[in-house]
Amino acid sequence: MIDPKTAPLGILALRVTTGALFLFHGLVKLFVFTPAGTAGYFESIGLPGALGYLTMLAEIVGGLALILGIKVRLVSAALVPVLLGAAYFGHGSSGFNWSNPNGGWEYPAMWAIVQAAVAIMGDGPYALAPTGKRA
Repeated sequence: MIDPKTAPLGILALRVTTGALFLFHGLVKLFVFTPAGTAGYFESIGLPGALGYLTMLAEIVGGLALILGIKVRLVSAALVPVLLGAAYFGHGSSGFNWSNPNGGWEYPAMWAIVQAAVAIMGDGPYALAPTGKRA
């Protein structure tokens, strides 16, 4: 049975944590790898360089939206393909285990499932722009 008193806090924790991680990863792409370096990496794995810029933007804007609670269901659902792309294109050839060289695919795949769950569950408390009705 779901505890209606604590379940919203769990959703809030997932929303803010995943938002912070997306924001961090996007800012690393922006300030450490640089936009041109990120685009170059995407090209090196056979993807269009423009997808690197879009991914960086999705991570930064999506991360902020999740932290603030803006259109959480939509944002979470939109980030699932980004994570599945990371699992397949970025880490797929590295095997299952995240501790393998270049990381494994299970970590971004797990985060894709977490984002899908957040999209299903909704905003949680303290959302600035809720996407669903409150109980």
